[in-house]
Amino acid sequence: MTPAELLARVEAAGLEQVRVAWADLHGSHRCKTLVVGGGFGTRALAAALEGGVGLVSTLLLKDTADRTALPVFEPGALDGLPGFGAANNLLLWPEPASFVVLPWAPRTGWLRATPRWADGRPVEADPRGVLERALGRLADAGYTLRVGLEVEFHVYRLDAAPLPAAVHGWPAEPAAVHALHPGHGLLNEAWADRADAVFATVRRVAEGLGLPLASLEVEFGPSQLEAVFSATDALTAADHLVAFRNGVRQALAREGWHATFMARPPLPGAMASGWHLHQSLATADGPQAGRNAFVRGAAGGGAHEARAVLSDTGAHWLAGLLAHAPALAALSVPTAVGFERFKGSPMAPTAAHWGFDNRGAMLRVIGAPGDAATRIENRLGEPLANPYLCLAGQVGAGLDGLARRLEPGAAVRAPYEPQPAPLPATPAAALDALAADAVLCEALGPALCRVHDAVRRAEIARRAAAPDPAEWDRRELFGRF
Repeated sequence: MTPAELLARVEAAGLEQVRVAWADLHGSHRCKTLVVGGGFGTRALAAALEGGVGLVSTLLLKDTADRTALPVFEPGALDGLPGFGAANNLLLWPEPASFVVLPWAPRTGWLRATPRWADGRPVEADPRGVLERALGRLADAGYTLRVGLEVEFHVYRLDAAPLPAAVHGWPAEPAAVHALHPGHGLLNEAWADRADAVFATVRRVAEGLGLPLASLEVEFGPSQLEAVFSATDALTAADHLVAFRNGVRQALAREGWHATFMARPPLPGAMASGWHLHQSLATADGPQAGRNAFVRGAAGGGAHEARAVLSDTGAHWLAGLLAHAPALAALSVPTAVGFERFKGSPMAPTAAHWGFDNRGAMLRVIGAPGDAATRIENRLGEPLANPYLCLAGQVGAGLDGLARRLEPGAAVRAPYEPQPAPLPATPAAALDALAADAVLCEALGPALCRVHDAVRRAEIARRAAAPDPAEWDRRELFGRF
């Protein structure tokens, strides 16, 4: 879509405002709302398309409480972060092809934007840009990444207004809630019927945003649900998950519901949620372009070897994911609550291992020789992970497995017995593993690695200093994410 075509669509739709949005380090949209329509016309949007929209650069440095993790006004504090200054501006450049009319916000359009510095240079710490660069390296190797997403989340009925008349604390205490369904009935149709109003809103959001939602399901815990999406290319899948999380929270809040993608809400009886990432490689070009490169023509190796199902390419990719699992945990599990999943949550992994159709393993290999749907499901992540960074990490690890022709070893059959490669127990341990992983640090780039490390360690320090970590989680995660 050209800028002129976009302006014409905005006028024809009778819109009153257009949000120009960008996804931050946490995968949450930040936006500026441009006024259009009526006597205002489309002047502000036309100016944004021609010259960008100014945005304070510290939004790239914010932690879960919106505190800036680096002392931007101290000399030398931003050395090694090109473009950053003393709360200087960057420019958001709207992408006309991303335009949608929001299905829950009357007369409101939406545009994704790409951040650049004033001189036109890309912002190297932009999470989406990091994934784009990673996928470019994958394309150079002759592949594209196909991704199917399953994300668990919780929805509660708000007991009162989302905020009290006087807001206290930073962040504020969230409103009281009660359960959508009582739980302990996986795929229970009666519980699905209780969730019908929520499902209707979620479907409307997905349809309006063009998301390939395949199913909505009742998960095991109270108020816990799951959304499953059809497979698509990796960048589109990441865009879809960011749009889904932001859209579902906004649309349900307008109807008196509180949706959260926090791994385990700080409420009695709550059960942990995961984010399951199905992935396969497709050949990028040539006579077999688009073919699933993980598919094996005929079984090879022993019954417990990866080549019983996976091609050589798939086995090396699997091995790369295993080799870099400790560092990948820092990108896939951003919160301390998320790491608690590894300590006994149902069907959450405890170690870096793989298995055939084994939901207790970190990596679940699915398929059979000749099966075009052969894939690897990574069960490491929590729903709050930034999908751009998580997928960029998968690409970096997988490419290393291909380059070094790594081997994954034998499949695990008893995933909860003591294992030789346990996952990091804390966010700090995972960050240490990422800092020591030269391959992933290179894949992400020095700017992103430094910003990510500073923000996450600031969160760790503040939570450790909190008199009540559960209250910290309630304010910083449950109320905001």
